[in-house]
Amino acid sequence: MRLAGQTAKVTHRTKRRSDGPGRRLAAAAVIALLPVSACSARTPAPSSQQPGVTKALPAMRTPASELRPFYEQRPDWSDCGDGFQCARIQVPLDYTKPSGERIELSAIRLPASGTRAGSLLINPGGPGGSGIQYARAAKSVVSERVREQYDVVGFDPRGVGESTPVHCMTGAQLDKYVGMDSSPDSPAEVTELDDASKQFAERCEAQSARLLPHVGTADAARDMDVLRGVLGDAGLTYLGKSYGTYLGAMYAELFPKNVRALVLDGAVDPAMSAIKSNEVQAKGFEVALRAFAEDCFLDGACPFTSRTVDGAMKEISDLLARADRQPLKNDLGDGRVVNEAWTVLGIATPLYERTAWPQLRQALGQAMTHGNGTSLLRMADLLVDRRSDGTYSNQTEANMAVNCVDHRYPTSLDAYGKAADAAGKTAPHFGPFVMWGSLPCAYWPAKSAEADKPIKGAGAPPILVVGTLRDPATPYEWAQGLAKELTSGVLLGYDGDGHTAYRSGSTCVDTAVDDYLLTLRAPKNGTVCPKAT
Repeated sequence: MRLAGQTAKVTHRTKRRSDGPGRRLAAAAVIALLPVSACSARTPAPSSQQPGVTKALPAMRTPASELRPFYEQRPDWSDCGDGFQCARIQVPLDYTKPSGERIELSAIRLPASGTRAGSLLINPGGPGGSGIQYARAAKSVVSERVREQYDVVGFDPRGVGESTPVHCMTGAQLDKYVGMDSSPDSPAEVTELDDASKQFAERCEAQSARLLPHVGTADAARDMDVLRGVLGDAGLTYLGKSYGTYLGAMYAELFPKNVRALVLDGAVDPAMSAIKSNEVQAKGFEVALRAFAEDCFLDGACPFTSRTVDGAMKEISDLLARADRQPLKNDLGDGRVVNEAWTVLGIATPLYERTAWPQLRQALGQAMTHGNGTSLLRMADLLVDRRSDGTYSNQTEANMAVNCVDHRYPTSLDAYGKAADAAGKTAPHFGPFVMWGSLPCAYWPAKSAEADKPIKGAGAPPILVVGTLRDPATPYEWAQGLAKELTSGVLLGYDGDGHTAYRSGSTCVDTAVDDYLLTLRAPKNGTVCPKAT
């Protein structure tokens, strides 16, 4: 597993564990991940008079006749605990052949607490992040003002989690892949990484060949329009974080007249090439790491012996070089070695959330002073969604499957090597890891048919694009790019740290987003909310 393409909101996706250092990041933003299997229970369906199960509104646009059965299905919304209702919804595997094979989407909703105005569909990003688990955290993810009027609806996109998932490797195989040296220092290490990348692609083809060509963002956006129809909404109201912004923008491109309101928070720039995006993302993590180092000196528990940011960055470089030569200690007893790859992931994870920086200080102190990488390993497990029993969700596999079919990647090993060298000059701690992380796409059996290009969403009403100035995973320039490319894009900036802005502590951002969702009044384009205190 690499950083490339990982743009999910980590702190809203991985707060399943709280047993020890590194297991509980950002306590103020902790969101429990409940078992998805709870949604499989079936009880009598609610009556059609209950919130959220109304028939399609008269103003809803009629789909093509061959797709009408999908839009008009009435799923069995059944109680699945804690006030949530769950259902399975059918969509075509291939939208060019709607009468052919069908797949299922798993969906969940929390009915509005007051007078219902419609549904708010949410997505946490990834690609590969579970919308089911994200919706389970609705009371933290969405404000009470919005929840009063809108059902909060989450779904696992095709290929993800509970929705006809992509499968490729066992937990042990993923352990080996995630721990691969992705900053190779010799021809032998390059060959080893190349072989592992080929195996990843081959194993995905062996287990999920029929699904791989159809897990791209365009098909997921088409699924969202089916969901809109199933939910009975004339227009889509949507909150997408991180990669979820690309999904929302793609929806606007395909269905501009079906948009009511789209909030795209932590935006991805669809016009940027895959390799350029990797480079910019690596720089974003580098900026976030420097911000962490600068803040560290304000705390008495800061582990760095030097007193400058440049000195701290060198100490981190030395730690990575040390882990590359001889792995750090691992007290978990699971047989894994805390090498450079796991150490980088462990450092990257808490950069997603400023409130997790104290845990990063502690973990770096243990690693640099005692050679113990256990806390860093635990935090890395959060990013790749590895469970304590050694199994993984399918997030890593789905992430690769969607990225490889969405974008055009180089197909020569030499191209990745040159790109990694260049990225290493501007982002020495993360550049090679991010760049080499896309190598399986060189061998992917399902290729992107189109080059990366701007998304305009011509004909859609105002779309709110939100960007955080020091976001590590989705740098602010991506939000600027998307807002400019969208015909009706409105940019809202946040002078903060961490990944995404809404519900992260800024009253300014929260008020602007809520007002837009509830009244369709967007803030002035280019507004920048001040840093939260």
